[in-house]
Amino acid sequence: MKIISYNVNGIRAAIKKGFEEWLKEENPDVICLQETKAHPAQVDELIIQSMGYQTYWHSAQKKGYSGVAVFTKHEPKHVEYGCGIEKYDNEGRVIRIDFDEFSIMNVYMPSGSSGDERQAFKMQWLSDFQQYVDELKKEIPNLIICGDYNICHTEIDIHNPKQNQKTSGFLPEEREWVTQFIESGFVDSFRIFHEDEPDNYSWWSYRARSRERNKGWRIDYLMITESIKDLAVSGEILPEAKHSDHCPILLEMKK
Repeated sequence: MKIISYNVNGIRAAIKKGFEEWLKEENPDVICLQETKAHPAQVDELIIQSMGYQTYWHSAQKKGYSGVAVFTKHEPKHVEYGCGIEKYDNEGRVIRIDFDEFSIMNVYMPSGSSGDERQAFKMQWLSDFQQYVDELKKEIPNLIICGDYNICHTEIDIHNPKQNQKTSGFLPEEREWVTQFIESGFVDSFRIFHEDEPDNYSWWSYRARSRERNKGWRIDYLMITESIKDLAVSGEILPEAKHSDHCPILLEMKK
């Protein structure tokens, strides 16, 4: 099963940049989108569905903001919209599809870059999300949790670690959260196959030709529970796809 996670930074804008043509060529079994910034009625789903995808959306109440979607060629046995916490579900941050072998949760974690209030919201989210996942694993032990985590974990995940130690997305307390999240039973699937490789990023600022110069951040992850680690076949970043300030990330699993 070929699974892709992609923060498209506006699905309608991405479509104008050739997203649908790219999707047809890449042909994943499941693609999880974050920051869709749209409701399904605002997108011509027929083109996506003609490729064999079932489409599931969890959009934010606020128009043009946040939102997640999953397109899958395999019919899930269940789709869960949200995480049951109203202030997060209003922002369209979580959707999960369940299969017999494992479940795929698509998550758009909050950014704290706009100021102290949103940083506090982000830190509360991290705490609440960990509790939510801890409980969920009792029911569904085989989990893939993909999406934009809005955090670089280690120094090799960011092009200028020393300069960004006090920047949201690379704060010590955020990085520590990723560490303890992994220690709670997860594996960063990209690092299974690229253990110590630097200069692998999934987001670049639009400023100062950052993408052209590969001055980026790796903030998008496909985390998998230890229980299904051996099913992972490959984990890659796909920087050649340029429909967003992020790029897609890929995980292939035996199924």
